[in-house]
Amino acid sequence: MSGLPRRLRFGYALGGVATGSFGTVPGLLLLPYLTDTLGVAAVAAGLVVFLPKVLDIVLNPLTGRVSDTYATRRGRRPFLLVGGLALAVAFVLLFSGPQRPSGLAVGWVVVAFALCAVAYSVFQVPYVALPAELTDDPGERTTLLTWRVAVLAVAILASGATAPLIRNAVGGVAGYRAMAVAVAVLIVVGALGAWHGTAGAAVRVVPAPAGGLATQLRLALGVGDFRALATTFVLQALAIGCMLAAVDYLAREVLDRPGASAVLFACFVGPALLVTPLWQRIAGRAGKKVGYYASSLLLAGAALGLLSAGRVDVGVVFVLTALAGAGYAGCQLFPLAMLPDTAADDAARTGENRVGVLTGVWTAGETLGLALGPAVLAALLAAGGYVSTRSGAPAVDQPASADLAITVGFSVVPAALILLSLLALRRYGAGQPAPRPTAALEML
Repeated sequence: MSGLPRRLRFGYALGGVATGSFGTVPGLLLLPYLTDTLGVAAVAAGLVVFLPKVLDIVLNPLTGRVSDTYATRRGRRPFLLVGGLALAVAFVLLFSGPQRPSGLAVGWVVVAFALCAVAYSVFQVPYVALPAELTDDPGERTTLLTWRVAVLAVAILASGATAPLIRNAVGGVAGYRAMAVAVAVLIVVGALGAWHGTAGAAVRVVPAPAGGLATQLRLALGVGDFRALATTFVLQALAIGCMLAAVDYLAREVLDRPGASAVLFACFVGPALLVTPLWQRIAGRAGKKVGYYASSLLLAGAALGLLSAGRVDVGVVFVLTALAGAGYAGCQLFPLAMLPDTAADDAARTGENRVGVLTGVWTAGETLGLALGPAVLAALLAAGGYVSTRSGAPAVDQPASADLAITVGFSVVPAALILLSLLALRRYGAGQPAPRPTAALEML
């Protein structure tokens, strides 16, 4: 099944509007909402952001197992509709709690964020599993994922750049609530687009395997290529989570330009619209693994250069952030294109459909990494003596150590994590023949 129609490619890619919006905005604004609106101490705020995501460690593989069983009879599309709509509602609730700093306000955020995690799991796990079942052609999967990454970049740019603008324009708690409604609309558009756009698609059905979830998890983690690829991706998700969480703080405290957070974010995400087709061509000529190495090194090198933020002209910071964004585009495309190849190879080898379990483990790791990123930054802020405030309180001059902690969280820590992840990537495909390039890799 190769040569997927444009309608299906675009329909599937629209799901990236939902995943990109939810995957981005909490990482950018939830920690500042807690520390600078509700007045929660940095360490406690980091725990509030992180703990609800622990659900995904158990929930995502379970969702994958359920979707594998359900897909044999009715496909995975119903999960996209139910999960996406529920996620939009839960996201609005996340920023709709009590306005005054209190235990009730913090508890509201924890519960609402946990509901977001559940809904996101129901949408994300089946969504990521679909490419392995829509086509048997690895090149066509790369094309399908290229469309998704392009739409994902637009969604991340739209949500990540406009969310702070909406918050700042309205101001205070009301600003966060207005932002949440706007992002929820994007999530609904993405969920409905993916659900409708994949209607009628021919899906390659492989029977769900026998045995319980524990058995399938053991077998899934026994797939060497999947284990290497997932380890790489999770470490990089942790790096990106830390970097994104630092954007708002870097703009306000280090660069002393609160409005620069939107520009920084646009510089980081915007290059994907230009360079993703170039990364795809590299995949066709040199292979996906080589492209993954190249994009990771570019991201790590540019991130390390951002240690100079606050000591060089702000234009240099924007350029380095854009270079990091060019690497980030490849770090999204290549693993997302390699995952369905790995899942399809496992299904062909075993004759059993574990793609849902594999993607459940994958998305659990990704979500955990993105959640740990703000927690790591929160620990750095605490170590640097960052002073939390509440909405309406006078501005606080942060100590130089806090500025250093922010800068390190935006540069050195992400760079180190990305370089560490490449040790795991070395084991991907070890001892296996290289995949045959296909003409579909040249399409964009």
